[in-house]
Amino acid sequence: MERRDITVYALLFIICSFGLYFGLTDENFFNKTYAQEDGLVEYGTAIMLFFISMLCLYRLFTIQKGKALTWKIGTFLFAVIFLFGAGEEISWGQRIFNVESTTFFLENNAQGETNLHNLVVGETKVNKLIFSQLLMLVMVLYLIVSPILFRKQQWFKKLADSFAIPIVKWHHTIAFLVATALVASNTADRTWEVYELVFGTIFLLIFIAPLNPYIFKKE
Repeated sequence: MERRDITVYALLFIICSFGLYFGLTDENFFNKTYAQEDGLVEYGTAIMLFFISMLCLYRLFTIQKGKALTWKIGTFLFAVIFLFGAGEEISWGQRIFNVESTTFFLENNAQGETNLHNLVVGETKVNKLIFSQLLMLVMVLYLIVSPILFRKQQWFKKLADSFAIPIVKWHHTIAFLVATALVASNTADRTWEVYELVFGTIFLLIFIAPLNPYIFKKE
């Protein structure tokens, strides 16, 4: 583990710990100040996700020569996915630029905002179905199952390398589990805003220095 990782983990631990303290002792302060809408935590998450997207695009344009088509596809898809996540986090800059929501979003979005994760289909919230339950399943598979398969199954290793999928190191997984325990212990309404910041930050560390860093080397 590099000094960079230790420093980032320490900062995240402090953020989660203070969040837990405020969430348990002063929920109003936590919800309306510490993890408020359009606050440092939310914007921090968007910035982390945006950095990952830009890192993927930078790699796509600088080291794609000689890379397989699958590598280019994987790198491009990651850039799109994380750019989408960053945009969704801040409702695509709607409140920053003071843009009014269209009628569709006013009628079908739980918060009346221009984003997809707060849409309501019938009585089902898209955020709960896809961005919570499905994302949690993907996280478990990626953080726990994939590093095991990568180390033990050659077919999976070739598949991950082929599509430029960065594999987590065990300290990434441990950091997520510790953060999950801290965030899950917080009973405040907006506690998962802190978790999203943890998600974005650790994923940036993963994309910077994964278990398989050679996938980002020039041919």
